Amino acid sequence: MKRIALLGPGTFTEESAHHFLGTAQFQYLNCKMIDDVFMSTVNGEADYGVIPIENTFDGSVRLHLDWLANEMELPIQAEWVYPISISLHGIRESEGSLAVDCASLTKVVSHSVTLTQCRQFLHDYLPHVELEQVGSNGEAARLVKQLGRPDVAALSPLSAGAMYGLHTWAQGVQDHENNFTRFVLVGREPMQLPNREVSADKTTILVTLPEDYPGALHQLLSAFAWRRINLSKIESRPTKKKLGTYYFFIDIQASMDSILLPAALQEIEAIGCQVRVLGSYPAYEYQPAWSQP
Repeated sequence: MKRIALLGPGTFTEESAHHFLGTAQFQYLNCKMIDDVFMSTVNGEADYGVIPIENTFDGSVRLHLDWLANEMELPIQAEWVYPISISLHGIRESEGSLAVDCASLTKVVSHSVTLTQCRQFLHDYLPHVELEQVGSNGEAARLVKQLGRPDVAALSPLSAGAMYGLHTWAQGVQDHENNFTRFVLVGREPMQLPNREVSADKTTILVTLPEDYPGALHQLLSAFAWRRINLSKIESRPTKKKLGTYYFFIDIQASMDSILLPAALQEIEAIGCQVRVLGSYPAYEYQPAWSQP
């Protein structure tokens, strides 16, 4: 049975993995921090790791991109998108009024990203509380349960509240309804998700431009443009080697098995670009009706 490391338990990462991969065919290894997910996959404790890399409203998770670029080589083997619905949980039953429930709180615990996705809710209902950041949303729910204080609540997935026996005071408190996170499965061996229909084939590359080459970025993009290869994302990140030098993360809607994409990469390498393929993989869209295999 393949082992999959992820941030958990009680996290959106865990929810998404269970939805897309199922619970019967894999053994899940829960990790407190995202670097533990990477290291568990690298050192062989797990065969794969699940990494959130982008959100609809927060954009890229830059720390996780930097890990993929700088710390280790773990190819992307699959991608899926999962909806994020955030709930407010406490140890006591609701008073029946969200305003009354929130007025009794002095502290809210959650992951930093979750707190940013609930800015308006926090402003409207909880401007008076202390905000405490923890390593995961599941850890937030666990901590509230452990503390046992009626004046402390967690912002976390609905499943995390149920896992730790908390009462749900409100659901869907994120600022935007259309809130989705993109997850990738990293590991050394290819894996096709069981009983899932591929929505697209994608390739992600990391490109470093040659120094002192005027128009290099334009020429790089031209190599894809004239072949009519669609780029769904391009983002720069510092190389951390020299001020003013950058990597470019590029998501391409094509497979390395296609004819045109390898030729495009050869063309940009010919002008002095360094190209590293981070993965060529199937991508899956969210389907609520999917059953777990």
